[in-house]
This record gives sequence, structure tokens and C-alpha cells, in this order.
Amino acid sequence: MHDGAENFSSPATPATPGLPTAVDRATFQAELDQLRVREKAHTRAGDAIAAARRRLPMVEVDAATPVVGAHGTLPLIDVFAGRSQLFVAYMMWHDGASAAEQCEGCTMNISQVQELSYLHSRDVTFAVLCEGPFDVSNRYREFMGWELPWYSVPSASVAALIAGRHFGMRVCYLRSNDRVFETYWTTGRGCELMGSAYAMLDMTIYGRQEAWEDSPPGWPQPFFNTASAQMRTDAAGQAVNRPAGRPIAQWPRLAAGHSDDLGPSER
Repeated sequence: MHDGAENFSSPATPATPGLPTAVDRATFQAELDQLRVREKAHTRAGDAIAAARRRLPMVEVDAATPVVGAHGTLPLIDVFAGRSQLFVAYMMWHDGASAAEQCEGCTMNISQVQELSYLHSRDVTFAVLCEGPFDVSNRYREFMGWELPWYSVPSASVAALIAGRHFGMRVCYLRSNDRVFETYWTTGRGCELMGSAYAMLDMTIYGRQEAWEDSPPGWPQPFFNTASAQMRTDAAGQAVNRPAGRPIAQWPRLAAGHSDDLGPSER
């Protein structure tokens, strides 16, 4: 880090590897003003896409499709908890794997969902529907400290809910009397909107520090997607996604003394 006056010289101090060019305040603001035009256009484009999303058709899903919760089996329509809308995070699960080996992307996204009252005020229920058996996956929820509605999708319900796709989706549903309709779904980077960490990192000078990003030479990029530590390669030269052995969000739970024992293997 540099703290000398040279960082504020005018008209510009040439950038060194890993550092932006230092300029005076007026030059900085002029550059930012140009970028702000693009940012506002991006915001308006997002508004237009959201407006189109609200005009999508919908497809009916069997409201009686069974899922498993803390009190046993119940129909999908009960997951709405009396509200008209339901936002579901479908979590991938690796049967028989330890907590450290569970899905890092799903763990990251779900960990950022904390306060549900804002959704509830708009008549939206949030719930996680996990691919794993309820008892063992619920122990994972408890280890992570998630106070979220949690359900398991039994194998007999996968076809009705997943419909040839895969867990790791985010799906929106609408309830109309005793009928349930799917109105939207996304996956991959569409799931980023569940949390604010990436959005905040995108505002910083080094961004997400991930290997795929378009950054200037010398910018730190030690992360491989949602990896929990510095990116490394295996003997074959392939990127390793878990060099530190577990999702980032698990480390504070371990530091606080919470056990990550999920109980007997389900494999």
C-alpha cells in the first residue's frame, strides 16, 4: 500500500503493477462521470428486463407434489405458508459427502439470505428445497446457522419440480387458490442476485479477484469462481476449486465452535 503524496500528483502518476493510475480529483471525477452514464444505462436495461419478466407466461406445477419438512411430508402448496408467491433456492447435495464437500456455490448464495421480512411484506415466501435427505441436509442447515424454511425433495418429486433441469436453480412460483404455477427460473450467474457480496466486490478496484475477470495486468486474481482460498492447479494442470477444503461461509461457523458432523453417511 502507498500513502505518500505522490498518489495525488497531477496530471497523473503512472500505474505500477496492481495499482491504478493516480490522478487529481477533477480527472478522477471526469472519468467516473463517463462510467456513470454506462452504469445508469445498465440499470435502466435491468428495469426493462424485469418488466419483460413480469410479462412472461407461466406453467402449472402439481400443487400436491410432496416435499419433506421438519414435521414430515407436505404438499408443495403448503410451502407458500399462506402467501401468494414463493421464491425457491434449489440446493445441490452430494449424498454421503462431508459438510466441507457440499456445494460451494449454493452455500455462498444461501448464506447471504438473512432478513426475510422484506420479501414477506411483498407477499413472497422464501424457502430452500434441497436435493439431499431431510435429516442430514437439515443438520447442514443447522451447522451453517441458517434460519430459513428448509425442505427436502424426495426422488419421486424430482421430475415434477426439476422438469429435466438440475438443482442449483432459483425458481419463482405463484399460487392461485389451490393451483401452483412456475413463473420464472434461472441458474448459473443468475443466482448471484440472491446476495450482495459480488455486487459490492464489483464496485471495488480489484473486483471479485477471480481468474475469469477482465482486469488490468498485475491485478490480484487468486480466486477461481467461488473458491474458498487461493486458486491452485492439480498434477494435470487443471484449476482446483477447493484448495482450502470447504466453502468460505463454513469457516466462521467452525471458528465459533459449531460442529460440521452431518451424521451417518447417506451413500
